[in-house]
Amino acid sequence: MPDLPDLPSWRATPTRAAIEDFLAAVTTEGGPDFVPPERRVAVFDNDGTLWTEKPMLVQLHYLLEQWKVAAEADPALATTQPYQAAVSGDLAWLGAAVDKHYAGDDADLGLIIAAVSAASAGSSVEEYEASVAAFFRDARHLTLDRSYAHTVYQPMVELVRLLDAHDFRTYIVSGGERDFMRLIAQDYYGIPTQRVIGTALGLEYDAEHNVVRYRSALSFFDDGPEKPVRIWTRTGRRPILAVGNSNGDVPMLRFAQGNPRSLALLVNHDDDTERGDQPYAKGAEKAIEAAGVHGFTVISVRDDWSRVFPPDDAQD
Repeated sequence: MPDLPDLPSWRATPTRAAIEDFLAAVTTEGGPDFVPPERRVAVFDNDGTLWTEKPMLVQLHYLLEQWKVAAEADPALATTQPYQAAVSGDLAWLGAAVDKHYAGDDADLGLIIAAVSAASAGSSVEEYEASVAAFFRDARHLTLDRSYAHTVYQPMVELVRLLDAHDFRTYIVSGGERDFMRLIAQDYYGIPTQRVIGTALGLEYDAEHNVVRYRSALSFFDDGPEKPVRIWTRTGRRPILAVGNSNGDVPMLRFAQGNPRSLALLVNHDDDTERGDQPYAKGAEKAIEAAGVHGFTVISVRDDWSRVFPPDDAQD
């Protein structure tokens, strides 16, 4: 594909060949697998798929700061989770709550969701946007000591660009909060703001001040079986390509496989080459097992990517 963007951070492996073969098949007019441009929809999970999610989800880093401020204003909060974790700096509870969710136990997730809703309740959408922008301006990754702009997965950014060049419409479909991701989607990945599908907080229109504000309630949690529903609601299409990394992405990957020709990609964080991407499988056990059952194409971070993050000269 000499006239199109390349995949310089992808090694010449069967995984790369599967991607290139798929693109050739669905974009060759007159071919048996040709898909017209208006039906070329690709969906990407965010955390752990487009950027790093270890040692902690990026949005949790932002929320920890908000919860600390809330606990300072109301010390009684510091005796309850997740505020207690934020104030003490002991993040084991948060990590365990996320792991429990991926294992199917949401006993602690409700506490986190309630605190997420409370953090922005009453704020206008513009105020929240300014708060998130300030976080991304100043925050550093907890272990890599670089801005979050430079913890995106370079091979995935290259894949998004290659899809764009093939007239795909690429979407982010994540359990992360929609408006948090919207702020960085275009700059970090080249995915337009309006193509972000994620967990949504409740909203209401304040006519007196002519603003839209957040309510202290969750509208929906975009993970697991909710992902195909939200994809259809927003796009009216069944995607032909889907990329994920965790148990909660399996329904989305399977949804894409309902097409006559599709590609379901699962990122396996098996990297042990000290390139900065922490190897892990927790929260992806069911997805890795499903890959063999359903024929997902597994992306090995260790074997398929020659580089994980943007080049050193692009870092700040």
